[in-house]
Order: sequence, then C-alpha cells, then structure tokens
Amino acid sequence: IVTGYGHEAGAALVDHPLVRKIAFTGSTATGQRILAASAKTMKRVTLELGGKSPTIILADADLSRAIPGAANAIFGNSGQICTAGSRLLIEAPVYDEVVAGVAEIARSLRLGAGQEEGTQLGPIVSSRQLDRISDLVNSGLADGARAVAGGRRPDREGWFYEPTVLADVRPDMQVIREEIFGPVVCAMPFNDRSEIKAMANDTPYGLGASIWTRNLDHAHLLAEDIDAGTVWLNTHNVLDLAVPFGGTKMSGIGREFGTEAVNAYTEPKAVVMRLASAY
Repeated sequence: IVTGYGHEAGAALVDHPLVRKIAFTGSTATGQRILAASAKTMKRVTLELGGKSPTIILADADLSRAIPGAANAIFGNSGQICTAGSRLLIEAPVYDEVVAGVAEIARSLRLGAGQEEGTQLGPIVSSRQLDRISDLVNSGLADGARAVAGGRRPDREGWFYEPTVLADVRPDMQVIREEIFGPVVCAMPFNDRSEIKAMANDTPYGLGASIWTRNLDHAHLLAEDIDAGTVWLNTHNVLDLAVPFGGTKMSGIGREFGTEAVNAYTEPKAVVMRLASAY
C-alpha cells in the first residue's frame, strides 16, 4: 500500500519501471495523463473513467418502477458515481409524468451528513466540486434550461447541492455534454424510438445506460444499439463480480470483474517446440 496524492504517489507508480500494470478509476483527464505517461515504460493500463450515462424510459415501461429507478440512478451517492444516470431520455407520451415524478422524489430527499439520522442525500466531496456543479447548472439555466426541482445550493452549512432536475435541455448545452458528478439530471423527450440510438450515443462517453420497458424485443434491440460497456434493463447501477465492467470511448480502456479482469493482469505466453519423430 502506497499512500499519497495522485500527482506525487500516483505519478511515481506510473513512472516506475518495475510496476508492470496500472489500474485507475477516476476522471477522464487524469486517465489520459496516466495513459500518456505509461508509454515510457510500456506498462499495461486499464482505465475506468467518466460517464454521461442515459436512462431511457419508453412509454410502455412500468412507471411505478421506472420513476424511482431513474431517481436512484442519479441521486445515489449525491450523483458522485461514474455510471450515474445523468441524462434522462423519455418517450414523449410519458415525458411530463416521468419528469414530475423524478422531481417530486428530488424535492422529498432529506439532505444531511451521513451521521445524521434520516439523511438521504449526503454532501459533495469538496468545495471545489460543489463550485463546479453550481457553475454547470447555472450555465444550463442561462442557456434556457428550466429547473423543475433544485437548481441551487441549499441555505445550510456544508458542501451540499439540492437534487436537481433540469428540463428544456438542448443537446448542445454544456450541462448535458459534460460529466457533472453531482445530483443533477437533464431530461429530454423523444417522439420516435428511431431517435434513441442517436440521442443515447451523442456523448464522448460510453460507460453505462439503462432501458426501462416491458417489451423484451425493444430492450434487446436497444441494448445492441447503445454504445456503452454496460446496459441495464429495468434497473440501474447493478454490478456483479462475474460480469465484466468498463467503458467505451472516453469512458476507459479494459474491464474490471469477470475473466476479463484476470486477463488484464496476466500475459499470454506461447511455447512452440519441435518434437523428434518417434519413428
């Protein structure tokens, strides 16, 4: 165990010639620096990085499960999860109902420290991250987004941010392009299911996604279309040690868990030998 900050201890590990393998979980920017630095010693690297995961709700979904599922996908751990469902894509006939339902849950969550009885949503990890969340939400509001719930810091001591649901979001807004890493979800409607693939994949990230529907045909076909390392069906953020986990595009390289993780820490070796004839 080597303790220390990333720019000191982490950098030393990446640069050391006797370290053969680096596994990193964190921001895409830091992962890019690690990947570039590892080229000097040609060490193997696996990276589990950022995400902007879509939660996709079809009109035929069981909304009694999909609405709290979408809320849990983004508000769990105050949104500080790489696979947080921060983009909420909803089929038009149920758009208003889903947005209203997620917003109602957001407003009902009790903020507080983890030691406080009844706390449902804890603080942001640092004042710097709190400022980033606030700045991104404010940029979205300035660009025309509408806060159906939250959208500000609560009037209390500590690094807290209200669970936030933004509507009237456009694909070009910074608030939906960048990973916020906070309790903020951006809702967008779609009118035709042929739009889902383009909307879900309209991001440099590809870590996770969830699809909520009663139709197994829709679930399987959409899962194939979405460019993400993990696609959950009628659930979100469920991990199993036997199932490979990781991302595509800017969300990382390689996989954790399952046999894929074992392969990442081993080197295949071929031994070829010519045997003398027995005759």
